[in-house]
Amino acid sequence: MPWPHAPSHQLSEGGTYFVTAGTYLKSHYFRGADRLGVLHRGLLTVARDYGWLFDAWAVFSNHYHFVAHSPPDAPDASGLPEMLSTLHVKTAKWVNKLDHRPGRRVWFNFRETRLTYQKSFLARLNYVHQNAVKHGLVPVANQYPWCSARWFESKSSAAMAKSIYRFKTDRLQMLDDFEPAPDW
Repeated sequence: MPWPHAPSHQLSEGGTYFVTAGTYLKSHYFRGADRLGVLHRGLLTVARDYGWLFDAWAVFSNHYHFVAHSPPDAPDASGLPEMLSTLHVKTAKWVNKLDHRPGRRVWFNFRETRLTYQKSFLARLNYVHQNAVKHGLVPVANQYPWCSARWFESKSSAAMAKSIYRFKTDRLQMLDDFEPAPDW
């Protein structure tokens, strides 16, 4: 029987996943440019080290989202918890050292959804790229330094970016009740 207060991780198949992770009690442990930069670099580094291929990401003071493909040489996505644990352990130790709070709980849990339909994938790409706008941090997604919107726009054609940015996200059923710190 799954634990009722934690998400049941369904990682028995490889594929493309939408992932959200949040800090404990939604606390703003990564407030400010330096802390956001460390979390951002850490996320991209562990993804590379574990072979995950990112399509979109957004990092905030108390949570992050990404859309990524599981490693092509792995039979499934079961390495995701280990990858995120590596990120969470390292960033928790770093931020706790900075705040002189050894042992403080920093991360809560993560949720993942395997994306099996193209429209669902494209809508979540748009959602992640536009998340800083949704949270009121910037008027245009590519102005937020800790998300993939600027990278995406530089790597794709203008027509492709415009097409993906048209996908509606208001009907996506996902929990994103985080309020990031406005001072980044």
